[in-house]
Amino acid sequence: MNCIIPGIICRMERFPNQNRLSTVNNGLSVNQSVFVIFMLLKTSNMEAKRILAIPAILFSVYAAGCSNNQPGGTTHDRGDTARLPPVERGRANTNYPPAFPGQTRIGAVKTRTAYEAEKIATGLGRPWAVVPMPDGRLLVTEKSGYMEIRDAGGNLVKKITGFPEVDPGGQGGMLDVALDPSFTKNKTLYWSYSEKYGTGNLMAVARGQLDEASGTIDNPVVIFRATPALRSRLHFGSRLLFDKDGHLFVSTGERSILEGRVQAQSLNSGLGKIFKITKDGKPAPGNPFISQAGAMPEIFAYGIRNAQSLDIHPVTGELWEAEFGPRGGDELNIIKPGKNYGWPVITYGIEYSGEEIGDAIQQKPGMEQPVYYWDPVLSPGGMVFYRGNAIPEWKNNLFICGLSSQHIARLVIVNNKVAGEERLLADKNERFRDVAYHDGMLYAVTDGGNLYRVRKK
Repeated sequence: MNCIIPGIICRMERFPNQNRLSTVNNGLSVNQSVFVIFMLLKTSNMEAKRILAIPAILFSVYAAGCSNNQPGGTTHDRGDTARLPPVERGRANTNYPPAFPGQTRIGAVKTRTAYEAEKIATGLGRPWAVVPMPDGRLLVTEKSGYMEIRDAGGNLVKKITGFPEVDPGGQGGMLDVALDPSFTKNKTLYWSYSEKYGTGNLMAVARGQLDEASGTIDNPVVIFRATPALRSRLHFGSRLLFDKDGHLFVSTGERSILEGRVQAQSLNSGLGKIFKITKDGKPAPGNPFISQAGAMPEIFAYGIRNAQSLDIHPVTGELWEAEFGPRGGDELNIIKPGKNYGWPVITYGIEYSGEEIGDAIQQKPGMEQPVYYWDPVLSPGGMVFYRGNAIPEWKNNLFICGLSSQHIARLVIVNNKVAGEERLLADKNERFRDVAYHDGMLYAVTDGGNLYRVRKK
């Protein structure tokens, strides 16, 4: 139901299991809106008189919350009282209701500290990952099958070759890289890539020792493969992340095609999963399915579509993940051992054709709800938590690359919920592929072959 006051639109929205009055402000502040009504009081226009007959309680509701169109839409985590409309104003692909208030289109936040975003390098080819090295230099992967070491200013230091051959078609190629927790001593790297295998291809994880002087990788060996191999150039997943115990999380996609999609729910398949393995590629001790007959013991969680985002919350130590939905329904999840994240049984998206997926349901017992979702999509690339204090309001915020959305999303996280969203670097018109944190700064690579540095002015 709509009520209209000049400059003000209020909309009644229904949420599951509760009735809430949610309001949308079309740009006027509460003070501005009060001024509008004050001016109406000074006119004898009959229409104005009818407007002023609206019950006073309606205005009270508006004044309390009309600048925020989702419940729970707090802004900054430093106690700000300002409220802004959501950053997403585009039409959603579906009319699916969220499972809880604030699960999508949360109120916006705005960074108050002055910062700058500099393009510090160009011509990187097709970069997929950027990872800070202990000395502050950057390791960048290139999809055609090599890596580069660049200094903190973006200058090329060394090209690294000697990796196993990649299958570079489509979304494949050289993908993510992770440094061994003891890298300063053993110079060991772990990387993921698409590999021709049998009659198809798959995502593989390998390790080797960096010989920077010669610009090569020594003793490369594959430690894990996400079987089965399929004939697809899509959805390799492939983010790598070490935990505090020195075990390696590996995300895999379900390869997009229907043959792979259904395997996201199968515990005997390596598709659509979060794995947890040792440095040798063995199942990590304590994995949830390690003793279950017929299940891959390396599986940590399942029901994943295509995850290219992993990071560990710097305070709670929990594993966070973002994944591509179909047409709508990109998700942000907290990954817990043994949990099923629903794909393709539940989803907030639809097929690219516009058809519904499965039974068109968004909730099911035994399947986890996303902490947050986007519709239209974010297209999430890499992500990272901001761990420093250089920009105070960013501390412990989550930054997620947007590919088709062409920005970096800043999410304020409060009590494991998204409490505010901001779009950064949208003026660059770039597909942001990966983002990393080091020493108070963010570094990001784009599909256009550019390297950005974001820091306090």
